[in-house]
Amino acid sequence: QVQLVESGGGLVQPGGSLRLSCAASGSIFRINTMGWYRQAPGKQRELVARIDSGGSPYYADSVKGRFTISRDNAKNTVYLQMNSLKPEDTAVYYCASTLYSGAYSPKDFDSWGQGTQVTVSS
Repeated sequence: QVQLVESGGGLVQPGGSLRLSCAASGSIFRINTMGWYRQAPGKQRELVARIDSGGSPYYADSVKGRFTISRDNAKNTVYLQMNSLKPEDTAVYYCASTLYSGAYSPKDFDSWGQGTQVTVSS
């Protein structure tokens, strides 16, 4: 288990950009698969992006081409760069961690951050 803390959320206009950060505690961050989920009020939590220990990314179709996930193992941090933001991107964004390299479902992730609010509105 690892402790995760998200930051970087806020209010942004449609078409704008935002970068989320997730700082992880522990000494074995480099071997974990990391994911970003989001959840809007009244909706299911959905996987936005994930990145395995080798740096291979996955993106949901709804964000592909607009979002970029990356990691800095030296800083125990994973990032989500969000460009061309749309109102439908509005949600609480959660960082998650697991040792399972094939993780896609929320149940596959063992550790979760507290979430950071992203609001896209003009």
